[in-house]
Amino acid sequence: MTATSSLAVAPWAYSAETEEPISEVAAFTLEDFLQYSPRTALDMVERIPGFAIQGDNNNQRGFGQAQGNVLINGQRVSGKSNGAVEALGRIVAQNVVRIELVDGSQFDIPGLSGQVVNVVTNGLDKTSGTWKWASRFRDNLPPYYNEFNIALSGGKGALGWTFELDSSPERGANNGPEYITDGQGNLLEKRLEDFTHAAEYASVAGSLAWKPAGGAVGNINARASIYEPDNKEVSKTYPVGGPEGRRLFKGSEDEWNAELGADYEFGIGPGRLKTIGLVRREYSPITDEFLRANIDGSDLSRSLFQQTIDEGEYILRSEYAFGKFAGRDWQIAAEGAFNYLEATSSLREAEGIGPLQAVDLSNANSRVEEQRGEISVTHGRQILPSLSAQLSVGMEVSELSQSGDVSNVRTFTRPKGYASLSWQADESLKLITRLEREVGQLDFFDFISSVNLNAGNGQTGNSEIVPEQIWTLSLQTEKDFGAWGAATVKVFGSSIEDIVDRVPIGDGDGPGNLDTAWQIGAEVDATFKLDPLGVPGAEISFNGEWYDSEVTDPLTGETRPINGNTIYYLFSELRQDIPKTNWAWGIGFERSKSNRFYRLSEVSLEAHPPGFGYVYIEDKDIFGATGRITIGNITNQNDNFWREIYDGSRLGDVLIRETRERDFGQILTLRLEGTF
Repeated sequence: MTATSSLAVAPWAYSAETEEPISEVAAFTLEDFLQYSPRTALDMVERIPGFAIQGDNNNQRGFGQAQGNVLINGQRVSGKSNGAVEALGRIVAQNVVRIELVDGSQFDIPGLSGQVVNVVTNGLDKTSGTWKWASRFRDNLPPYYNEFNIALSGGKGALGWTFELDSSPERGANNGPEYITDGQGNLLEKRLEDFTHAAEYASVAGSLAWKPAGGAVGNINARASIYEPDNKEVSKTYPVGGPEGRRLFKGSEDEWNAELGADYEFGIGPGRLKTIGLVRREYSPITDEFLRANIDGSDLSRSLFQQTIDEGEYILRSEYAFGKFAGRDWQIAAEGAFNYLEATSSLREAEGIGPLQAVDLSNANSRVEEQRGEISVTHGRQILPSLSAQLSVGMEVSELSQSGDVSNVRTFTRPKGYASLSWQADESLKLITRLEREVGQLDFFDFISSVNLNAGNGQTGNSEIVPEQIWTLSLQTEKDFGAWGAATVKVFGSSIEDIVDRVPIGDGDGPGNLDTAWQIGAEVDATFKLDPLGVPGAEISFNGEWYDSEVTDPLTGETRPINGNTIYYLFSELRQDIPKTNWAWGIGFERSKSNRFYRLSEVSLEAHPPGFGYVYIEDKDIFGATGRITIGNITNQNDNFWREIYDGSRLGDVLIRETRERDFGQILTLRLEGTF
């Protein structure tokens, strides 16, 4: 695949001396992706060599400046859970005029840096669409046949629209032995465990885009969904010197969520004013049940934990961009946001056949609110024909309040901003460096106490948590190898203040702030074409991440990695589209490793050796549709878990060790997709 460089020229990229265009935009058209038979714009973007989609973070603080690297018709999507990735999946590939690959600093959208794709659509007056259907079969679970997606798009004059109906069920299962030993390694109990996860997810989404001849631009994006997971774990227990027993855990949730985002942009004075609004709501009733008994009826105990979560987010943001001439631009932005989470919780327990009795839970029935305002000024300029810069400075003021079981009100003022440089070293090499100060997004669940009946632990809510502040310096290299492919490599280092980790709280523990921490990392995304090696139609795609970190443990005073952070993640796929046929095949593998998770009286670690492998074969013309058969877990991945439980705290002796090894099983997936 070769990108052309003459399809589009960035109108804002001018030399200050000559006022001539100084940079061209590499662009891809549908013909560049024909070997993959793409059905949507998302299929096309995912196949750009060396490019990895970074959607606007669903968990980012407010709406803020752009965090992703995907634009549609030169604009970011006014959504979070319903963002750019979801919007791309609703655009039919035939409606894509081109996909521009350009440096993000060339757009007057603060926050963009590095490679950004701008998907330009044609707004055809006719209606077109895509459809997908899949069925999955795996061990210990009934198959499902209701995975499907229908997406439509169309337009008339200045109005364009999309619509999507989606059903994405989930099925998961594993089974195997677990061994319970004492601190000296003596076997106390053996368990034979069987876990299943079944969830139904369905959503409806759509968008309207209005672009009249007068130059104004308006967009509306909406999404509503339901999520209903059911988890079940059955254990046969064989204690040493004791009677055989049973353990049963059941967990369920009945969640709905909805999001509505809109933006409107028009010219006023010397610049353009854009206003963005977003409303998001989520409601989640959760029920967990636990039962334990010996098969002779002795040692019976029951527990029931119920929690109802009501969440909301309301955002209003205005951006005024002006002075766009000779490669220079300014933007002033202001944003206000209101977030809340309200939790209602109860825990009831019983020993023997008696009725369930209420157990007191501190800080489990509470409401957390944050009111936040911020203002920022951003300036971008083309310093040299090959060098551009962007500088943003801002300030946010927020008020955190908690009511219910705990009452607390606090106010914070935090500076934020970034500086970036983008250097086009030559036609095939670009370097981007960025220094940024961020204010982290709080997880309101950290303020609320909760219980994990299956693991026999939980967390104490912490009303004193404050947002993290992070300094990050990064360097990104983007290299085009021509016929050999392309690669993007990013390295970074972060210094973190008030990092949220696990801390002792009263007699228990939960999320809390530690003074400082650091993290370094490297991320690679690459595509290597094998045509020059004599393997036509073949390519290897690779994504790799590596991280290291350090924080001082609040209990022991020793240094350790940040709790549960990823150490590495590797993904690679070999795919060949066999020339002059409709057939393709592929084989892939992914593996990850994480750090241990430290609690007051526990240390635990999850692992999934040796990794997940899969193989597939694809026919791209089954009466005009594409069909794929995939066999998953050909490497026989296991789901393993290890935990040490200490006497009182990790400063004491080990009381119990748990070691779990569960077989994941193979997965067969059948998939069909097409257009209409």
